[in-house]
Amino acid sequence: MQQYLLEDFRAFLAASPTSWHAVKEIGNRLAEKEFIPLALGEPWALEKGKRYFVARGGSLCAFALPKTAVKKAVILATHTDSPALKIKPQPQVNEENMVLLEVETYGAPLLTSWMNRDLAIAGRVVTKGGEEKLVFFDDAPLFIPQLAIHLDREVNEKGLVLNKQEHLRPIAAVGKYPAYLEHLFKQKLLSFDLFLVPIEAPRYLGPTSEMLASYRLDNLASAHAALTAIAQAKPSDQLQVALFSDHEEIGSRSAEGAGSTFLADVLKRLEIPEKEWARVPSESLCVSIDVAHAFNPNYANRYDPNHHPLIGKGIVLKYNADHKYTTNAPTAARVLQACDKLSLPHQNFACRSDMPCGSTVGPILSSGLGIPAVDIGCPIFSMHSAREVMGVQDHLDMCKLLTQLLQ
Repeated sequence: MQQYLLEDFRAFLAASPTSWHAVKEIGNRLAEKEFIPLALGEPWALEKGKRYFVARGGSLCAFALPKTAVKKAVILATHTDSPALKIKPQPQVNEENMVLLEVETYGAPLLTSWMNRDLAIAGRVVTKGGEEKLVFFDDAPLFIPQLAIHLDREVNEKGLVLNKQEHLRPIAAVGKYPAYLEHLFKQKLLSFDLFLVPIEAPRYLGPTSEMLASYRLDNLASAHAALTAIAQAKPSDQLQVALFSDHEEIGSRSAEGAGSTFLADVLKRLEIPEKEWARVPSESLCVSIDVAHAFNPNYANRYDPNHHPLIGKGIVLKYNADHKYTTNAPTAARVLQACDKLSLPHQNFACRSDMPCGSTVGPILSSGLGIPAVDIGCPIFSMHSAREVMGVQDHLDMCKLLTQLLQ
């Protein structure tokens, strides 16, 4: 079962180069588990005890209704986007005999990791006929060449200095203009949202395959764990929700991000009486699942000595005094009780007090819905790079924990 789940995870990663591809993959998998698809623009006829899902762009919400009145809820919240390089609206540039594309950064990618790497174009396009399609051109890779050391003698001592406008343009072709780019940018499209995507396949690392390397572990690892949990969770007396939000990496400020009305709109359409729903938040829990910084032994001084998670040592509870992470004593206790029940290892993360802290969708959803929340995740190396690494047992443990929290 464990090996099957890991291979399923690898397949999910390979099929999800962008948030829109991830939502399509999540929807397909939910449909196979008898979740009923809904459309935002159509009436809903919901039945107690049934399971449903609805998508908005690069976001998706799945939920399972209890057979009785809703008295409490558990919301698993993850995100579908990752830091990346996004292609500009008029990207074509010709330099000598080469075709290049102009890009801009989406979120905060670790830029040096994108150099000298095979890259594909993936995303969504809208044709002149008004049809929206997903595309993934992985058979004609692009690359961003780094300057040779002979022309940058101090790069190993002073580090690579990148100008985002000048140094990140991928080379698409030498000589003839590629036919697929002609099709994309000059002929049959009204508009597009396209990204560069590293195309190296997910693979195991280590002598016992104890680690997994891939692009977009942040945050497809959490999305896969939440998907696995809600798909295999048994019927419960609580409302079970899994939210997969786009645009977390750029602040969730969009019509489909965690800062939007998407989840609130879905919950309103469950037609829970207002007096009943007023009691629900205090008994409920929002579980914000996002990856955590694994301890890198080559940079030990960047971590708090008592709060540096280790690969392979279990699920991470994430703490921050300024509420960038939502974990507090009562919400942490609920996760710790579930870990103890399943005999799952767990560990804590907090930033060094002299370093800034990132954030998640947890504070946004908790404050918007009035539901207590906890921030957890699996530790990974090289967060926001084009190739991240995590421990496979940590992912298996996360799937078990989230399934337990939904019961």
